[in-house]
Amino acid sequence: MKDIDGNNGGPGTPRGIGDLLDVAVQRAVPVVSALPDGRLEAATPCADFDVKALVNHLFQVMEQFQRLAAKQDSDFTESADRVAEGPDWRERFGEEARKLVAAWSAPGAEEGTTGAMNMPAATVGSMVLLDLTVHIWDLARATGQEYVPEGEASLAVVERLSGTVAELAPTARSMGVFGEAVPEPAGASALERLLAATGRDPRWAAPVS
Repeated sequence: MKDIDGNNGGPGTPRGIGDLLDVAVQRAVPVVSALPDGRLEAATPCADFDVKALVNHLFQVMEQFQRLAAKQDSDFTESADRVAEGPDWRERFGEEARKLVAAWSAPGAEEGTTGAMNMPAATVGSMVLLDLTVHIWDLARATGQEYVPEGEASLAVVERLSGTVAELAPTARSMGVFGEAVPEPAGASALERLLAATGRDPRWAAPVS
């Protein structure tokens, strides 16, 4: 595994989906590990999910996108309650995330097409990268954690995702996957511009109880 700046003993910027997912996962796992049990029912910037539901959604995403990386059929119709399966769900999240990185790092994972819609595999890989970035930001904001991509590698992730969102936005909005883009705050960072493009308020704050 490369370090958080995308290096493996020398300089370099990650470009493949596996490398970019590696960077995203290194950001994601500490956020999930720090989620408090007392905040599992808290609202998130993704209005369809509270914290627990969003964690379960990410488990489903990671499991099914491993199948897509291997050009196998996926099934998003059923979502198990992974959090309820035991108190070690944070550790299991990390294990599943590392399996996802391995799946998309395998030779040929980004080649050809995959999924029921026969989308380019590279685009499908970027979709799971988006979930492991934007939804982790959702969880961080919902629980008062910092999530600020820093370093060349993390900026490469945001750069890749900016192109992905621009490509997918018309279809994603028509399907209700993205909300309408919101105005960017003054002096917005690259991440904040990405969040705004997906319909999120980059300055969203958890409701005061």
